[in-house]
Amino acid sequence: MEDKKSLRAPVSQKPHVIPKPEHPEYLGGSITVEINEKKLTVPFGTTILEACRQAQIHIPTLCHHEDLCVAGVCRVCVVEVEGMRTLQASCAFPITAPIKIKTTSNAVRKARKHIIDLLISEHYGECYSCFRNNNCELQSLAKEYGVDHYNFGHVTQPRYEVDNSSYSVVRDMDKCVLCKRCVRTCIDLQEVGVLEAINRGHNTHIGTFLDKPLAEVICINCGQCINRCPTGALRANDPRDEIWNAIDDPTKHVVIQTAPSPRAAIGEEFGQGPGKSFTGELNTALRRIGFDKVFDTNFAADLTIIEEGTELILRLYKALVKKEKVALPQFTSCSPGWVKYLEHFYPEYIDNLSSAKSPQQMFGALIKTFYAQKTGINPANIVSVALMPCSAKKFECNRPEMNSSGYKDVDYGLTTRELAQMIKEAGIFLPEMPQSHFDDPFGEASGAGLIFGATGGVMEAALRSVIEFVTGKRVEDVYANADITPVRGFEGIRYAEIPIAEVGPVPKLLQHLIPDWNWLKGATLKIAVAHGTANAKKVMEDIKAGGKFSECHFIEFMACPGGCLGGGGQPIPTNEQIRKKRAEAIYNEDKSLPVRKSHENRHVSELYEMFLTDGPCGHNSHKLLHTHYVKRGKYIA
Repeated sequence: MEDKKSLRAPVSQKPHVIPKPEHPEYLGGSITVEINEKKLTVPFGTTILEACRQAQIHIPTLCHHEDLCVAGVCRVCVVEVEGMRTLQASCAFPITAPIKIKTTSNAVRKARKHIIDLLISEHYGECYSCFRNNNCELQSLAKEYGVDHYNFGHVTQPRYEVDNSSYSVVRDMDKCVLCKRCVRTCIDLQEVGVLEAINRGHNTHIGTFLDKPLAEVICINCGQCINRCPTGALRANDPRDEIWNAIDDPTKHVVIQTAPSPRAAIGEEFGQGPGKSFTGELNTALRRIGFDKVFDTNFAADLTIIEEGTELILRLYKALVKKEKVALPQFTSCSPGWVKYLEHFYPEYIDNLSSAKSPQQMFGALIKTFYAQKTGINPANIVSVALMPCSAKKFECNRPEMNSSGYKDVDYGLTTRELAQMIKEAGIFLPEMPQSHFDDPFGEASGAGLIFGATGGVMEAALRSVIEFVTGKRVEDVYANADITPVRGFEGIRYAEIPIAEVGPVPKLLQHLIPDWNWLKGATLKIAVAHGTANAKKVMEDIKAGGKFSECHFIEFMACPGGCLGGGGQPIPTNEQIRKKRAEAIYNEDKSLPVRKSHENRHVSELYEMFLTDGPCGHNSHKLLHTHYVKRGKYIA
């Protein structure tokens, strides 16, 4: 967002922020203001809202969000500034001179209450039947300001049809308060831009191009708009009723796989602070709900690393030794929001995507083939559910390409929020559950699979295996405790170079593909990591221009800020600090595991010995574990 000319946003939505000096102690760098008769010194350009929060003074907000640029459209945060005729929106008022501010005056209190009254007068629906009940910012503001009746009337009939065309996101514009958080999320945070405010005045509403259904525009299904919507105007497409019906059907064998990011965040839905993983407790709760088997998606993440890493090695071998033309850099393909973004915005680079399916889809294919054969269960009677942090996973499991088992590989994608609701419906308080393990034959997974949930995790997991495959050294001898810190962190884009000074023998798993590693000796592996599609756009534009990222060999892309732990199905609210605490939970659990490398997962080795007998990237694995994607472009019919 530094280069305003590169933004797709209209002028009204471009960020307007006064840059703060690096050294505020310089002359004019700091300003003393008076807030409620108390003096406070703040850096030049600090907003009144930021100054009040620094002074621990509560200011209500609605359109403001820490992840987004300033909008100042709701005016709930108004304050009195001495000498100014009207009240000022504190979120959009930069402090550039000494001022006196009042946050609790009679005029401020009345204005805020009237604004909330007006918002509610346009808000259709009953709170008790809304999925955001007790977690709605408008509802909380109404309670905070004593709005207990409709001073300006109330909408009694819906004005808009609910748009449930998308597998991932449902839009109910009767509950929209026009805060434009979704618009700023889609335009600025994600650089997709399918939402905008349409019409003016009383007729203003948030819509898509030509007001088409969400499934017919270039939405990438990431769900980041849901995570920042303050009301129930946006939600995920919820399959809970169908899953309950399957659980209650004695003829169905219902299994669930759980990804690491939901396990690191679901406690927030039960009043726990972010930063604690509830893996063992969740396993027990899922069995009590009625799931027949509980599996660890991390097993399939380990499998993904083997398949995707082997694919990268084969591409490099073809390019460097056989001098064949191959698509490099190789892009990760485990984030379905990123995949759809590439299909729409950079379809000419589809061949750069790894053909390896995401862990969710690999697991789905194995459950209805390998697991069905092993247990003697008819795959037609298996209902496969995936607990994911991501609303785009709902779209992914419904892609027509995802049926290599002969059936729909994954039947339902379930978000963290939705599963928490199912647990509550069953009368279970998750933090009180005893811990239990995952079920076999996929009961053990590695820490490498676990860290998939954080941005940079896929790259780190791949490097833990690739370094050992190629050099013959333990990765702990190269990076302390196998923590590959250059690819960790929340910077939007990270770049690293891994020199290969010496090589070892080719491991047995790959001997049918590569005769030796001599062709890599002395080479430097160039890698990059990007999270959020706005950052992905920067990388892709650099590649198109022949910049340094075009020289990379492998790039990890995640559609969501922070990676999967910031996914569109995670608990609300979200911000950078919450996402960092979730990442800490994932990395702490990784450190506690006995196996931390994908290729050391014994269940993965057994799978290749018993089922995928022609090895990684062989015929069998290509049939079940790999796929292809679609060049969609930006054309809208």
